[in-house]
Amino acid sequence: MIEARHLRVLRAVASTGSFSAAGRELGCTQPAVSQQMKALESSVGTPLLVRTGREMRLTQAGEALVRHAAGIIAGLTAAEEEVAAIAGLRAGRVRLVSFPSGSSTLVPTALAALRAAHPGTRVFLEEAEPPKSVELLREGDCDVALAFRYEGAAGAEEWDDLVVRPLLTDRLVALVPEGHRLARTAGAVAIGELARESWIAGCPRCRGQLVEVCEGAGFSPRIDFATDDYPAVVGLVGAGLGVAVLPQLAVESVRPRGVRTVTLEPAVRREIVALTLPDLAQVPAVSATLDELARAGTRQSAAR
Repeated sequence: MIEARHLRVLRAVASTGSFSAAGRELGCTQPAVSQQMKALESSVGTPLLVRTGREMRLTQAGEALVRHAAGIIAGLTAAEEEVAAIAGLRAGRVRLVSFPSGSSTLVPTALAALRAAHPGTRVFLEEAEPPKSVELLREGDCDVALAFRYEGAAGAEEWDDLVVRPLLTDRLVALVPEGHRLARTAGAVAIGELARESWIAGCPRCRGQLVEVCEGAGFSPRIDFATDDYPAVVGLVGAGLGVAVLPQLAVESVRPRGVRTVTLEPAVRREIVALTLPDLAQVPAVSATLDELARAGTRQSAAR
């Protein structure tokens, strides 16, 4: 295998005409130059220099290797500079996958701070709900995935093979129309008090959690409408077509007009995290993205 350091020595010998002059140019001794040239000739399996007295002359193989060496060394130098830029956060790319309410709340704050601190780092955003987002991460189609899991939920995802960065804890709240009998309630409300209501369900994960919580309270919700679009859920509740239970972060991602939020007891919470692979966690741009997402989660919690 040809080593870049040997090519640099060969070019120096070819340009200066001697081992001693090449050593002075490279800042090393004449014996060191001689040893590296012997190693290079051993690697390629043919002589590269002809020694005639005090002069050095390139063989045909030596001339060919010097001709290619310039491009090889230039390419390596460019690669070294690019890697150094990425390591120093002067450049870099992060592929981020987030669920919608995270995309509209946590992600903008985090990415704005990341861009201000490291303008050379580019982030590409795609939306997907867990567990799809986690699958994309494990399959190598993204570098960071925002995901969530409900406390105590049956069949909660196993993330033991991933780096888990907690962002915040998100509580479920009930949404009722402004004129609803519970709209002005100051304290928490048991979900059983909504047992006879028409329900508007959210995303599939939230819908499943809703049914599980309601059944735990002794009733099955009558779901009249179901939509993945959080503004649509809020709009339907605001129009008096039913009640809903959504994560607080989802409510914060829209302008809830015509509705009131009601605290539920017992509390149902979901853990929101940023996930990445152990090797990716060592990449500076990925690490910086995780840090900014964690700060955004802290700010979001403090604002509540």
